[in-house]
Amino acid sequence: MEQVFFINPVAGKRDASAELVPRIQAAARQLQLPQPQIVVTQYAGQAREAARQYAASGTPAALYACGGDGTLNELVQGAAGSANVAVGCVPCGSGNDYVRNFGAAGQAPFLDFAAQLQAQPCRVDLLQTSLGIGIDICAAGLDAQVAYGIPKFRRLPGCGGTAAYTLSILQAMLSRFGHKLRVAINGKEHTGTYMMAAICNGGYYGGGYQAAPYAAMDDGLLDIVLVKPISRIQVAGILAKYKAGRHMQDADTIVPEFRSFMTFYRARSVEMQVLDNRPIIATIDGECAPVMELKAEVLPSALNVLLPQPACSSAVIRGQYECPLQAKVR
Repeated sequence: MEQVFFINPVAGKRDASAELVPRIQAAARQLQLPQPQIVVTQYAGQAREAARQYAASGTPAALYACGGDGTLNELVQGAAGSANVAVGCVPCGSGNDYVRNFGAAGQAPFLDFAAQLQAQPCRVDLLQTSLGIGIDICAAGLDAQVAYGIPKFRRLPGCGGTAAYTLSILQAMLSRFGHKLRVAINGKEHTGTYMMAAICNGGYYGGGYQAAPYAAMDDGLLDIVLVKPISRIQVAGILAKYKAGRHMQDADTIVPEFRSFMTFYRARSVEMQVLDNRPIIATIDGECAPVMELKAEVLPSALNVLLPQPACSSAVIRGQYECPLQAKVR
């Protein structure tokens, strides 16, 4: 199997290529493996183009995104639906929400290149949306508006993913929020005014906010959280619990104190239409755009992902689908 590391030199606060290249090469020597190919990307979309070429070739390949969630998203888009390509992640960005899905060990297994070169492929679902394909969360409303404003705060000294997210929240709170929406979930319509909506394949977004604490990436379903407008005074306390995933008391139930304004659904598809003639900001895996309509559906078992130990034993992967690459290994 070919192994290729795509390093995004503009991800995060600094170019990580000078540090990563020798570490990747040393791990391969330690394991007595052939040296992987290393590509320092030169332009946006380069990793996506390469992933599509590998997928079309039929050659078994392990492709690693060394960057942020945007770099990972490029490989996900290019490899979606492929049986011969597996996608891994080396977190070097500001948010790194994808790797938060895989347990208490955090980023450590994903920054261990010996573990990465021996990572096990797992088959997971993807999100197909009108904004494109993603692996983690598609959101609309206040939270997406916050994501829309994050880049300018990340340019501030010492302002990482969570700090930039918090500052963008404060800015969004000073603006008008809430949209009248028609929301169809598995074909059943709900009309009302909503502050935000999170459509989740994974659990995390926004630099560590846990929108869907019980989401599984291979169950063929999306976890959906809808939030009606609340007062600005309430927002700070509610966001603290929302960030920690404490808005859910179990896999299907919102905590009692949030039920007057928050609802939860598990479904295969969602459609949203703006009824108040003001575009709503929507985002998928950090990529944002103003829209009047938003559609999202789950793509079951649509991608092979590479997970190093101990991440591959995380509860977010339940092993419902066998990965073709894993079967070949056995």
